[in-house]
Amino acid sequence: MDIIMEYADLLLEGLSATLSLLIISLIFGFIFAILVALARLSTSKLIAYPAFLFTSIIRGTPLLVQIYIYYYGLGALFSQMPEIRSSFLWTYLRDGYWYIAFALIISTAGYLGEVIRGGLLSVPKGEVEAARAFGMTGFKALLRVRLPRAIYLLTPTLAGETVLLLKSTALASTIAVVDLLGAANRIRSITFEVYKPLLLVAIIYLLMTLLIEFAFRRIEDRIPVKG
Repeated sequence: MDIIMEYADLLLEGLSATLSLLIISLIFGFIFAILVALARLSTSKLIAYPAFLFTSIIRGTPLLVQIYIYYYGLGALFSQMPEIRSSFLWTYLRDGYWYIAFALIISTAGYLGEVIRGGLLSVPKGEVEAARAFGMTGFKALLRVRLPRAIYLLTPTLAGETVLLLKSTALASTIAVVDLLGAANRIRSITFEVYKPLLLVAIIYLLMTLLIEFAFRRIEDRIPVKG
């Protein structure tokens, strides 16, 4: 308890970074994932094949390797470009937070893109045909019928992917971003307490996981598309 009180500000900073990374990567990653899923379902090879290549690379390489490529690769490249260093972009491009956010968004898009593609394929054709019979265009049927139905079918899977995304935010500490794990590591280095900071962070992650699962159960209960 004394560690919690003494380093509460550091822990709150880490919690804020973890939650913001989760929210940013979930929102933008989900939007990108829908586009990836639609591209994968396209009848045009010029659209479908690049999307397939994207998901294969993202799903086939470790997230930590991707983070290192962005942070140490692109980051080093940007640091050698005077036009970048003298622009407002350098404020963001020198901060590891935005590299981890980018990596999580891309990773989420790659994984959820395949999940949503499967969900769209699992929507009964009769529901889509009924929507078209009511005069809906293909795009309107997608927004009003196929996508909501697919999200309902995938709600348990999306909950699991969100929990995995939460755990992936812990990789932020590998590039000196003070997330929850990064805060715990700092406390450990200052106090030489090995277990207390890690146990505290583990409990916080567990509580957030339970909240995510509860939230998705409520969403599943409230979605009117059933049967």
